[in-house]
Amino acid sequence: MSLRIAAAVLAALLGMASLAGSAERAAGRVALPVIKIEKEGACVAPAAEMRRDHMKMLLHQRDRTMHEGVRTQRFSLKNCVECHASRETGSVLGKEGFCSSCHAYASVSIDCFECHSPMRPTSLTSKP
Repeated sequence: MSLRIAAAVLAALLGMASLAGSAERAAGRVALPVIKIEKEGACVAPAAEMRRDHMKMLLHQRDRTMHEGVRTQRFSLKNCVECHASRETGSVLGKEGFCSSCHAYASVSIDCFECHSPMRPTSLTSKP
């Protein structure tokens, strides 16, 4: 009789553990990226293309700038930061930063900002 009770208790515990595991899977372990476009207007390319190819665009811009001396704004990292930096922090990095949230979700490191500023430029002149 006590063996049956022990088996029933074990079955109940295993059932609760599997329910807890399925709830955790349903909620997801990794938070979905926070995608806020802070500046009104169209991006330089459609969203699907940007998700897929933004690194190619940035590398192409880097190569044209560094090797050919061609400086354009369209695919520049500075232009990206200008549009996508948070209004609260002025940065594309941080927990809900435009770059950080997607890169954390995709488990991809960001090395752009080892040299470049993740902050939107502020005006150097102050209004009286």
